[in-house]
Amino acid sequence: MDVLEAIRTRKSIRKFRPKPIPDEKLKTILEAGRLAPSAGNRQPWFFVVVKDPERKRVLAKAADNQTFIADAGVIVVALGDPEASPRWFRQDPMIAVEHMVLAATDLGYGTCWIGAFDEEEVKRLLRVPEELKVIALLPIGFPNESPLSKPRKPLKEIFFLEKYGELF
Repeated sequence: MDVLEAIRTRKSIRKFRPKPIPDEKLKTILEAGRLAPSAGNRQPWFFVVVKDPERKRVLAKAADNQTFIADAGVIVVALGDPEASPRWFRQDPMIAVEHMVLAATDLGYGTCWIGAFDEEEVKRLLRVPEELKVIALLPIGFPNESPLSKPRKPLKEIFFLEKYGELF
C-alpha cells in the first residue's frame, strides 16, 4: 500500500478484537514513529507500550472510560519532553504518532487517536516522570469494525493561493 492509500483507508477504530500484535509487526510500527521528523531533530518524545490486559483496562478508565481501547493489542502512550524542546514538545510526538498510525494501517491494523484522558492518572499508572507531558494514547489492534468514510471538505474550501480567501 502506498502512503496516499494508507491515508485514504485509515479510519478511527473503536472496536478491536482482543488479540495480540506480533512483536515483529509492532516493532515495524514503532520504527515508523522513531523515524518521524522533529524540530531541530531534538526528538522530544518517549513512548510507553502497554500490552498487559489489566494495565490496559485501568488506562482505558483513565481515558474518560473509553473501554474499547483496552481490547486493542497494545496502547502506545506518547510523552513529550518540554525540556528537550520547549516550543515543539507537543507537536513533534504527534507527528511520530501519525507515522505509527499510517504504518499500522499499512499492516492492516486499526488505530484511534485518544486525546481525552486524565493526565495525572495516566502518569501515575505508568510511572511517568513529572517533567514529561502525556500527549496522546494510541490503541493499535485488529479491527472488529469497518466504519464508513466520513465526508471531507472540498479542496477549494480549505486551500488558498498566496492569501487567505484566494482560490487555489
